[in-house]
Amino acid sequence: MTDVLWTPPADVLQRSRIGAYLRWLAEHRGLTFADYDALWQWSVTDLDAFWRSIWDHFGVVAHTPPTATLADRGMPGARWFPGATLNYAENVLRMPGRADDEPVVVAHGQTREPVTLTAGQLREQVRRVAAGLRRLGVTTGDRVAAYAPNIPETYVLMLATASLGAVFSSCAPEFGTRSVTDRWQQIEPKILVAVDGYRYGDKPVDRRAEVAAIRAALPSLRHTVSIPYLDPGDSPADGALAWAELAAETDEPLAFTPVPFDHPLYVLYSSGTTGLPKPIVHGHGGILLEHLKMLALHHDLGPADRFFWFTTTGWMMWNFLVSGPAVGATIVLFDGNPGHPDLSAMWRLAEQTGTTYFGTSAPFLLACRKAGLVPREIADLAALRGLGSTGAPLPAEGFTWVYDTVGSDLQLQSLSGGTDVCTGFVGGVPLLPVHAGEITCRALGAKVEARSPDGTPVIGELGELVITEPMPSMPVGFWNDPDGARYREAYFDVYPGVWRHGDWITINSRGGCVITGRSDATLNRGGVRLGTAEFYSVVEGLDEVVDSVVVHLEDDEGGAGELLLFVVLADGLSLDDELRKKICRELRTALSPRHVPDEIHQVRAVPRTLSAKKLEVPVKKILTGTPVDQAAAKGALANPDSLAAFATLAQHRAPSHPAP
Repeated sequence: MTDVLWTPPADVLQRSRIGAYLRWLAEHRGLTFADYDALWQWSVTDLDAFWRSIWDHFGVVAHTPPTATLADRGMPGARWFPGATLNYAENVLRMPGRADDEPVVVAHGQTREPVTLTAGQLREQVRRVAAGLRRLGVTTGDRVAAYAPNIPETYVLMLATASLGAVFSSCAPEFGTRSVTDRWQQIEPKILVAVDGYRYGDKPVDRRAEVAAIRAALPSLRHTVSIPYLDPGDSPADGALAWAELAAETDEPLAFTPVPFDHPLYVLYSSGTTGLPKPIVHGHGGILLEHLKMLALHHDLGPADRFFWFTTTGWMMWNFLVSGPAVGATIVLFDGNPGHPDLSAMWRLAEQTGTTYFGTSAPFLLACRKAGLVPREIADLAALRGLGSTGAPLPAEGFTWVYDTVGSDLQLQSLSGGTDVCTGFVGGVPLLPVHAGEITCRALGAKVEARSPDGTPVIGELGELVITEPMPSMPVGFWNDPDGARYREAYFDVYPGVWRHGDWITINSRGGCVITGRSDATLNRGGVRLGTAEFYSVVEGLDEVVDSVVVHLEDDEGGAGELLLFVVLADGLSLDDELRKKICRELRTALSPRHVPDEIHQVRAVPRTLSAKKLEVPVKKILTGTPVDQAAAKGALANPDSLAAFATLAQHRAPSHPAP
């Protein structure tokens, strides 16, 4: 029996964009490669030649050419394309292969009727909003903040801001006041653009009070602009402008401010579960090159595609998605509850919008599987040829479910990366087969390795995920970190000159990758390290278990410590000895006796960030005595009340003691 679920078609080199790139390399560079691995090895060895080929192959529009490709290879501080000036928005709005009257933005949601923008309409809206921002005094380097959902206005605002050389930052409107101000007080925005509210499913959510509180907490603001999204007849609050005023008719032409390659484009934030969220600054050139490479060569997107990823404006996948027009793809935006009225909603959206590439999260796919959904029976998915999964590791059973129920001919690409690089550095590629439970490859230009505890690279063994060569989309820096101390501490404190990402990864002999969870949440008993992803795959594979979180409390004296498992059960079920035994039996059989928990507790909810990541580390801190408000920033959580159960348990538990 083979675990190969998809094989590239025989004519993949003729049909794919990476095939066209390989022909271009042969013709213009005299380079040929036997296979993907040889191409990857070249891309991470000859960094100058590889990244310059991306620049030239995609015809990056620059105002002044670079004097070099990579001036300094050291990390942190690698200097890419010195001397070049360009503008991200200009390159996106080129929309290669698209005519003015062709749709390039298709937006659906639960708050209003669908909206479609053609290429011409998108350019026109960006032209008007850029002129409106200029009227409000926005100039190069100023910050423009959007408290707005995944709708065309947010996208137009980002491109208009970038066109001026100003700096964009967004928070999804489900973020609470504290979460938003923790982020934006660090960057001191000049302009705030905010919605009045939104609908989530059939529930209206008024955000006017939150907007007022955010305005009051940001003394740097000069103007606030209101988008009447929940109530189109709503008048702006005191002193605020209406979106229609910002986007008013004007004679000003669409112009793009040339900026250096590493000029700040936007600020993204770490989840901020412990301490202030890190303000991660991304540059115009690095994001442009990385997204051209990833969207065209790895996801195989072009002018014939409709590209969807379920995301909010608070997750880096939004920034990734909206670069789609830079490779000619139409982007599909969705705002609302993906499970309303049920889990089939997103699959129906794919049919309705003619989506060719459907991006989502591993938890969503696993929830569909658990619900017994068969998407190809619910919706006509004939147009679908690619499916992306990220946000958490997708286990083998998730892969199998996709091929059994969504489509047997599509390419499933599980990818992993992060806000820090605003991309995936491991993912899929049209040239290689898909193996169950495995991320297909390391992306071009991403020198990903697994490191053993003594720092040596390992193959076929679990190790720390590191990146040993610079990538252009590594952050320009952190905002207001003049000496780079916070930046170095975040990625370079363990291995000097090498980026440590904080994940466990196994890279096999064919280059396939399996990520098994955060390295700071690792379970380590009796010298056996196990990533949490495998643990969850077993526990949440049980019909009775809806969600779970596991933590390992180390023993200071070197004993085995304690392994604590918390489960959320299906409606109406309660944890009894029989279910405890069943869970332990499954873990012992599937993993090892060392991974049978010492205690299993039922909780109402697993704490998760606003982008749905489980919070093992804060739970561990609370259980070892850290007060809740110090263990996690509640504003960064989707469900802050969920922490209370762990605090209560910590109070009732006896102090931990060495295992006999």
